[in-house]
Amino acid sequence: MNLRRSLSTLGLTALVAASTLTGGAGVGVAAAPAPTCVEPAAAAKAKPGGSAKQDPNELTTEQVAANEKALEAALKAKGKARAGTAAAVAAATVTIPVVVHVISEDGTRANGNIPDSMITNQINVLNQAYSGGTGGAATAFAFQLQSINRVTNAAWYPIVYNSNSEKAMKAALRVGGAGTLNIYTGLLSQDLLGWATFPQSNITSYDGAVILAESLPGGNASPYNLGDTATHEIGHWLNLYHTFQGGCNGQGDQVADTPAEKTAAFGCPTNLDTCKSKPGLDPIHNFMDYTDDSCMYEFTAGQATRMLDAWNAYRA
Repeated sequence: MNLRRSLSTLGLTALVAASTLTGGAGVGVAAAPAPTCVEPAAAAKAKPGGSAKQDPNELTTEQVAANEKALEAALKAKGKARAGTAAAVAAATVTIPVVVHVISEDGTRANGNIPDSMITNQINVLNQAYSGGTGGAATAFAFQLQSINRVTNAAWYPIVYNSNSEKAMKAALRVGGAGTLNIYTGLLSQDLLGWATFPQSNITSYDGAVILAESLPGGNASPYNLGDTATHEIGHWLNLYHTFQGGCNGQGDQVADTPAEKTAAFGCPTNLDTCKSKPGLDPIHNFMDYTDDSCMYEFTAGQATRMLDAWNAYRA
């Protein structure tokens, strides 16, 4: 969930600065109340050596199987087949509207109130990553900044993973339908870099991605400050698992062209092969691993088709 790329070519087509909110007044009404339990609807990433478990919401084999069954059912209900091929991905064009909620404690830069420039650069990073501009496969997705919503509320700062305050924040602030990406930035609990919900048929107000503000391009969360935390978490929002999901066993991350990986990789190791009985070296350059932003640069063609399947099933 990290990145560090050129911030130039695929920029914004629109940016609307929203008014600052004090005391948590919402800009919209959520479509449904937040769930009381998010398992297995979210995935998170922690800094190595932090106080949190590496992933406080790691999916079990049974949860993955249930998610895959639900995906097939959702596609069937909409009369859709799996995208299947790179040609199908190339023929699809999906522009995702993005609303960024900047959560700060007191309105200062030191306490979460990041500038517009970091947000616009983040959108550029996403567009580079998802278009294949960083060296990986192109996906069907582009991102357009719809608005920035600034919220000063000490009760929501830091943003605490899977807490009542997080659910209240999202219920008050989330806007748009299933296809609108709501991103919440701020200081996060447990040394987490971010977390995001997986798609499902019943999209609730909990849907979206929470990102450490200082992981956006130009932030101070080195080596995770080039924007790929958001790239990674939005991958989850589009139904990608970690590359190390399931370790060396079974179907792993359910994507055939990502080599198996026993555990998450950190830093930028060379010639890492944790599943020696399976073909390929560990996919340390994949956005869905845990390596430094400067190390990761790609989605695979299989991940691109999986994301399009999820979009057609749940968010289109």
